[in-house]
Amino acid sequence: MIGKGHSVSGTRVSISYGWNQEKEAEVVLREHVAGDTPAEIAEEFRIIQSQNERCINNTLSFIVSPTIEDGKDLSKKDLEALAKKFLKEMNLQNNQSIGFVHRDKAHTHVHIYTNRIGFDGKAYNDSYIGKRSQIAADNVAKELGLTR
Repeated sequence: MIGKGHSVSGTRVSISYGWNQEKEAEVVLREHVAGDTPAEIAEEFRIIQSQNERCINNTLSFIVSPTIEDGKDLSKKDLEALAKKFLKEMNLQNNQSIGFVHRDKAHTHVHIYTNRIGFDGKAYNDSYIGKRSQIAADNVAKELGLTR
């Protein structure tokens, strides 16, 4: 399983990409969000982000991609568990997050968008976020018995 992570500034644009119906998107994870559209969820993120005006790239964008073979056998519930375990591994389980599965390609993959600003107004440290997301994905693959 592969994990990729970045800090981004375009919350609404990112969530809109995740929700793209041309990619057969399906919501597999909702943490501390109530909105039904990318605009509503981005606004919910923005409310929390307004507590920390110094942080510019205030949304974390992750892609968690099981192997093609593993992805074929994962249900929506399995992908939700995978996304939750990934967030817990990244110590982001208490931040606002939304996750989408894309099944438009041979490899099923999950896009997770997480508010970098916590409910306490503090920014999550994004140093080496790409490397840390790789390690987190590998740990989740180990835990779930997926191909590493």
